Amino acid sequence: MRVSELFGKTQREIPAEADIVSHQLLLRAGMINQVSAGVYSYLPLAWRVLKKIENIIRDEMNKAGGQELTLPVLQPLELWQETGRDKAFGKGLFTLLDRRERNLALGPTHEEVITQLVSHHVQSYRDLPKLLYQIQVKFRDEPRPRGGLIRVREFTMKDLYSFDMDEAGLDKSYQKMLHAYKNIYDRCGLPSMLVEADSGAIGGKESHEFMLLTESGENEIIYCPTGDYAANAERAESVKEKIDGGEPLPLEEVATPGMTSIEDVSGFLGISRSHTLKAVFYIADGEFVFVVIRGDLDVNDIKLQNALHCYELRLATEEEVIETGLVPGFASPVRISGIRIVADDSVPATSNLVSGANKPDTHIKNTNYSRDFVADIVADITLVEAGDSCPKCGNKLESTRGIEAGHVFKLGTFQSEKNGAYYVDENGESHPIVMGCYGIGLGRLMAAAIEQNHDDKGIIWPLPIAPYQVYLCPLYREDTNVSEIVEKLYSELENEGIEVLFDDRKESPGVKFNDADLLGIPIRVTVSPRTLEKDSVEIKLRSEKDSALVPLAEAVTRIKKTIEGASTS
Repeated sequence: MRVSELFGKTQREIPAEADIVSHQLLLRAGMINQVSAGVYSYLPLAWRVLKKIENIIRDEMNKAGGQELTLPVLQPLELWQETGRDKAFGKGLFTLLDRRERNLALGPTHEEVITQLVSHHVQSYRDLPKLLYQIQVKFRDEPRPRGGLIRVREFTMKDLYSFDMDEAGLDKSYQKMLHAYKNIYDRCGLPSMLVEADSGAIGGKESHEFMLLTESGENEIIYCPTGDYAANAERAESVKEKIDGGEPLPLEEVATPGMTSIEDVSGFLGISRSHTLKAVFYIADGEFVFVVIRGDLDVNDIKLQNALHCYELRLATEEEVIETGLVPGFASPVRISGIRIVADDSVPATSNLVSGANKPDTHIKNTNYSRDFVADIVADITLVEAGDSCPKCGNKLESTRGIEAGHVFKLGTFQSEKNGAYYVDENGESHPIVMGCYGIGLGRLMAAAIEQNHDDKGIIWPLPIAPYQVYLCPLYREDTNVSEIVEKLYSELENEGIEVLFDDRKESPGVKFNDADLLGIPIRVTVSPRTLEKDSVEIKLRSEKDSALVPLAEAVTRIKKTIEGASTS
C-alpha cells in the first residue's frame, strides 16, 4: 500500500476529547473516527489490526475444537425476561419496538440465543460436549463511554459457549479456553496476567479475566508476589487481621462532641480504627440498607451488590439517612428495627467495638455482634488493598493496574434451566446442560495493545498484529536514482509476501519519520542518497533506538529473517 493512496490522515495535535494514550494515538494516526459517544468507525489501518487479531483468535478457537457460527444481533426481549437478565443488565440493554410493537433487544452478549439454539439441536448425551463461537457485533448502552475503544457502546467480540454434561466436563472446557486464551495473547505479542474476577451481569459461579498490565489500566489488580494469587480488586480476598477485643463488656455511652468520622472517634478515644464499627448507607433496588464493617476496612461495592443480589446499588444521601430516623455520623445498628443490615464478616469476629449511639455527639463502647445486634446478611464485603495478607500464603499483597482483555465464566446450569436446554443421559434421565462462556473484545484488545506498547512518539505495534510489517521510507532528491531503486525494493518485498506501507510522498525526512513513529510499523526501511552511496539501506526497529546499515542486496533477506524471528519468539 502506498501512503499517497491510503485513506486516513495523521495529525500532529492531541485531540481534546481523547483522555487516554490509546485514544489519542488511534485518532492521531488516522485509524479511528468517532461517529457518536462510544461509537467509532475503523479506518483501513485499524481494520487490518482487527483482522489480524480476529484471525489469531479464530485459529486458536478452531484448534481448541470450537465451531464457528453467527447469531442474530436482534433478539426477542422475552428471551432475556425468561432468565431475568433484562433486569441484571438494566439500562445497559438496548431495547426497541418493531413495527408490530414487539419488544426486541440488541444483543450485548448471546447466552440466551445460543442456549435456545442448543436446546433445539442437543437432546442426548451423545451430542455433548460442544464448543460454539462467533465473532459478532455487540451493543451495550454504557452510561459513560470513555477511553476511546476501552469502553464503547458498539463493539466486536469473540464469544464462545461450552456445553457439557457435568461439572467435570465444564472444567475440561474451561481449561481448554484458558490455554487457548494464553496462546492468543502470546501470539499477539501481548504479555497477560490471569486473575480471579467478578462475574457481573453475565452470572456464574467462577470467572477469570486476562489482564494486559499497564499503568493506565482502568482495573486495579491485587496479587501476591509469590505468584500463587491474583484477582481483580472487585473480587480480591485477603486474610483479615484478627483483633483481640477481649471478653464482651457492658455497653457504655460516651460523649463524642462533633466526632463524626472513624478518624475523629478513634483519635478522641485513643483507640485504633480496628476497634470501631463503621456505618455506611446504601440504596439497593430502592431499599435502604445499613452496612457495618470494622473501622479500619472499607466496603467493596461489587461484593456488597453480590451479597444483596440487587441490580442497582448506590450510596444513600444524607437526607435519605435522616428520613429513616438515623443520625448521620452517629448511627448505630444497636436497637434499630425495620432496616436491613449487612455486616462484613470482620464484625462478628471482633468484640467490644465502638459504634454510634443514634443520637448526636454520642457513641457506644463495647458493641458486640449477636448480643447487641444481628445482621440479615453476614459476608465478606471488604475492599482488599495492597499490604493486606494473601489468602493463599499469608504474604503481603501488592497491586498493579491493567486492562481487561478477555473474560471467561463458568455459568453452570442457570442459563440452560431458564432457557430449557436439557439432555437425556444413558439411563434416560433428563439433566440441564452445564455451560461456560468466554469472551474477547477485539477493539478493546487493540487499544490495550497500544496502552501497553507506545512511547512519546507514537504506537509501537507488536509485529504479529501490526497493520503492516515494514514502513518503506525513501528520501528523495531529484538528482538521484532513489525512486527507481525503492520501487524495485517495494516489488521484491511484496513478492516475498511481506506487508509494506510505502511512503511514496514527496515530503521532508522529518514528516516521514514522524509519521513512521506515530503509526508504529515494526520495521522502518530508509532508502536515501546517503545510504545508496554505500549501496545500503537503513533498517530500524520501531522498538529500538539504533538503526543499522544493511547492504541493499541483503535487505530483503534480512527483513524476512527479522519477521520470522518475531513470529517464532
